[in-house]
Amino acid sequence: MTQDNPVRLRDVARAAGVSQGTASNVFNRPDIVRQEVRERVEAAARELGYAGPSLTGRLLRAGKVNAIGVATAEPLTYFFEDQWARTMMAAIAAECDKQGAGLSIVSAMNRERPAWNIQSALVDGLILLCAEEGPALIGQTEKRELPFVALGLEESTVDAPGVGIDNRDGARQAAEHLVALGHRRIAILGIGESWNDRCATPEEVMTTPYLTVRDRVEGYWAGLATAGIAAGDVPYADTDSERETVWAAMSRLFAMERPPTAVLAMSDRVALFAIEWLKSQSRRVPEDVSVVGFDGIPEGADTLPALTTVQQPFQELAARAVASILNGEEIAARTVLPLPLVVRGSTGPAPKSEL
Repeated sequence: MTQDNPVRLRDVARAAGVSQGTASNVFNRPDIVRQEVRERVEAAARELGYAGPSLTGRLLRAGKVNAIGVATAEPLTYFFEDQWARTMMAAIAAECDKQGAGLSIVSAMNRERPAWNIQSALVDGLILLCAEEGPALIGQTEKRELPFVALGLEESTVDAPGVGIDNRDGARQAAEHLVALGHRRIAILGIGESWNDRCATPEEVMTTPYLTVRDRVEGYWAGLATAGIAAGDVPYADTDSERETVWAAMSRLFAMERPPTAVLAMSDRVALFAIEWLKSQSRRVPEDVSVVGFDGIPEGADTLPALTTVQQPFQELAARAVASILNGEEIAARTVLPLPLVVRGSTGPAPKSEL
């Protein structure tokens, strides 16, 4: 047989003089086939070069592959380089391990063939790490007609099974924590965009297309308002979450006549870069400047000082998503989980000179 005309099970059955069902049992249920028949079929398979039945075919016929796909519109490197995605993947993998299920990672970033990977993935369902490409990713997944759960969905108008987090309330807690410590000069480090060497006005911030950013900044403003701090009095320096733009944003904030005594960062990644910058300027954390992050990635607990942060419930998010795919546990659209504030060493009382 050639590559264009491969050996099939029926060819083996014909050569061995048995039915195709008997030949199938030799490979799938050998214990029910007489030894002499089994040996004859195996000899015919060896002679013809038959490698055995297709695992993919068997799984598809069974209707279950016992595996979950995790898909994103980002490149595959996103799963390993982005701290949030890496932590989320670890939580999903742990849940799959508990159930003895496999895990596939799927990138749908190819704009020329955006659906190919999603349509071809051999999985029982998909967990979507949505970000700003959520609606398109959901649209491609719905065509597959498999169970799916959206995590991190930015678009509030999309009606899809998904688990999210209460960004606004988490941010409010972070701001109120700083206020309770006596801080009144508080700045925000945003994510997603850059305003080219200047701080953005509240009106400009709210034009961002990112729902996460809008929710978090509104939560910060609500928490600061409890101390009579108006949104317009809170410097907002945006970043693209990379070290260079975070350092540039910090330089702008601390070049002000009255620099902040505390910084609210919209991600732990940004917060850790901010702490790096403060140390490079011989500013002590938290004695001179307090810093609060958002997400609760493991790296935040390992830095010195350990990072105060709004903790995402990675394990609960993963458990709900995996149970939905593997066990059929229904998830309503836009299920929202609360976020606790984890207080660590990066926040402390406002400097006495500011009290």
